[in-house]
Amino acid sequence: MTIFPTEKTNSIIEVDRLSAGYGDALILDGVSFSVFPGEIFIILGGSGCGKSTLLRHIIGLETPRSGTIHIDGEIIPSADGTVSSAVLQKIGVLFQSSGLIGSMTLAENVALPIRQYLDLRERSIRDMVSLKLRMVGLEGYENHLPSQLSGGMKKRAGLARALALNPKILFLDEPSAGLDPITSAGIDRLILRINESMGTTMVIVTHELDSIMALAKRVIMLDKAARGIIAEGDPHRLKAESEHPIVRQFFHRQAGNETR
Repeated sequence: MTIFPTEKTNSIIEVDRLSAGYGDALILDGVSFSVFPGEIFIILGGSGCGKSTLLRHIIGLETPRSGTIHIDGEIIPSADGTVSSAVLQKIGVLFQSSGLIGSMTLAENVALPIRQYLDLRERSIRDMVSLKLRMVGLEGYENHLPSQLSGGMKKRAGLARALALNPKILFLDEPSAGLDPITSAGIDRLILRINESMGTTMVIVTHELDSIMALAKRVIMLDKAARGIIAEGDPHRLKAESEHPIVRQFFHRQAGNETR
């Protein structure tokens, strides 16, 4: 299934006939879709359907078996199998585990990409770090270690680091996984605020229904058996109108065939 809701040339991410797998296992087969500037785009589906695999391929951590991926007009990965420095400065990634380095303070964690890509004075780096932590509600926690934070605070700190270079695109892998409903709702509000205030394009992997309904205007749903996309569009419309049994099971929390 190919998804181009507007002109293809306007897209900021382009995935074309992507096939991916590990060893003899084919996980995704011929997946195509576009993501457009400023939108919150969600990749959803049941366990084992390839959501995180797809995300890892888009950001260049894995190489496709076939097909192409473009971010802001540049192919991912490039000819030498890497992602260019120019692209890396346009994207930020929040991994499911937050990805913070435990031996570093929050300030040191957020400063990592700034030190790697920008030639700035120490005072400017400190100012940037303080700004990013303030954006996610962690002002005053600069000298805390990740082990001193709650689960929700770690997610916010990981988001601050993902925002360090003011990226055009944020990739978020299960941003509210493992959080209580109140904390999860707070993360959702923070994502919306960043999207609205900065115009940041968001690509989110999640299976949390509350977050999907609160955040997304457009989603794709992957299925393990189909090895690809079985539904796309507004999640509210999919919930109300889809006649696909797996889509209905997902959005209405209905038990399915556990042997699938």
